[in-house]
Amino acid sequence: MRTKFEIKDNRPFSEKSKSFLQSIVFWKGRSKGMIHTRNIELDDLRYIFFHKGYEKYGYLGMIPYDKDSDIGKAMFPLVLAMDYEAKPKWCPRWFLRFLEVFGDDKSIVRVRNRALHNLKRNLTKGIMMWDYKTKWQWYDLRISIAAPEYLQNLADDIEYGFYKRGEKQENEQNTTNQNTNDLD
Repeated sequence: MRTKFEIKDNRPFSEKSKSFLQSIVFWKGRSKGMIHTRNIELDDLRYIFFHKGYEKYGYLGMIPYDKDSDIGKAMFPLVLAMDYEAKPKWCPRWFLRFLEVFGDDKSIVRVRNRALHNLKRNLTKGIMMWDYKTKWQWYDLRISIAAPEYLQNLADDIEYGFYKRGEKQENEQNTTNQNTNDLD
């Protein structure tokens, strides 16, 4: 089926192969129009083979980077469940991180190499974490994931529980502050 949006790449084979090799072997970022990919650095090799903390699950997208923070502790069960569902049993995590660096450019929006990007997406069944953030208060956590419904429900439960615990803690602090002010 032909569409009017068909893209025709008129570059010669030598230019296409040079561009492909640059994306994998030469580590140099490319720019085409308004789209730029970043340069691969030695820290990316460390990330692939010698991860630190939550970087182990970096192929899942925007995961918490500090496992000792309140958000990191609250989201750890979700990260583990997503890892269990997304990672094929036979595929090592370092290979998925490799695909993330060389296929997705370590980004949730850029694609460095379409074939490697599609391979990672197929291996992980499209499961990823788009974003997490706090909105109005430090305890108002919002989690955005692409995953099966039971993982979506887990994310919703984590958001709700994190909010309730944070709200309760803030109310207790306010009550304690008011009691101390009343005693003065």
